[in-house]
Amino acid sequence: MEGVVLADENVAPAVTEEIAQDVERLKKHLDMLDTRLDNIDSMVTAVAERVMSQPITLNIVCPNCGKNLEIAIIGKERPTR
Repeated sequence: MEGVVLADENVAPAVTEEIAQDVERLKKHLDMLDTRLDNIDSMVTAVAERVMSQPITLNIVCPNCGKNLEIAIIGKERPTR
């Protein structure tokens, strides 16, 4: 085992420190991304809950024939009028 050199012994301390800093930076970026995704999820959930509590009507004009199409989407709650 005298001729065996471990890889860690060949790596300069400055390179090891740089790798550690890169790992920390990646962790911070992943945490920021996770927070942003959580915020987006919360907003989408709030909008979906609001939408599901009331009916939505989409009016679309067919590009081929010009006919008006009305699409009504009703959520889990019954609409009250």
